[in-house]
Amino acid sequence: MFTSGLTDLKKMKATQSADNVQFLPFLTTCLNNLGWLYYGLLKGDGTVISVNIIGAFLQTLYIITYCHYTKDKRRVFSQTVAMVIVLCVGWVYFSMVIPPGESQLSQLGLACSVFTISMYLSPLADLLDIMRSKSVERLSFSLTVATFFTSTSWTLYGLQLNDYYIMVPNTPGIFTSLIRFVLFWWFGAVIPNKPSYKLIQI
Repeated sequence: MFTSGLTDLKKMKATQSADNVQFLPFLTTCLNNLGWLYYGLLKGDGTVISVNIIGAFLQTLYIITYCHYTKDKRRVFSQTVAMVIVLCVGWVYFSMVIPPGESQLSQLGLACSVFTISMYLSPLADLLDIMRSKSVERLSFSLTVATFFTSTSWTLYGLQLNDYYIMVPNTPGIFTSLIRFVLFWWFGAVIPNKPSYKLIQI
């Protein structure tokens, strides 16, 4: 799932430009990965830890590549600094303000869950434009398939562990993927190689 950004990375290297590539998804996904990585460390869950280490590494690679090729370095720098500030504030709050134990784990899990759900639901904002234009060119069919299977896997994993902080935030990924499948079927335009990079879950 995280490797879907490699399409954008290759595109930037080929064109020597970051035009037509979104930067914010890289940043928010990296923040999401780091949040879940901290959750996995507190819980001692090796699966969550390993997956999000890989995810955070790849997002950092995408961010560095984007920073190298973009012309709008000031905007990218300010957004990156904002993410670092959010990370620092979050670390101070969850590490020093919240007492260690179940309360710390549950509050961190809730924060990560809310952030993940918002990431899953954000593409629905484009739904009206897609319905109006009757075109799914902005959607990636391969990414939709990957999102569906990844969300389903994490939902089942959370269900097996009885961990609702993992199960619940990944459930919307299943439904948003199904909605996009319907759009592809409805408008009859499956574009498997269309680069897109919007959703990343834990």
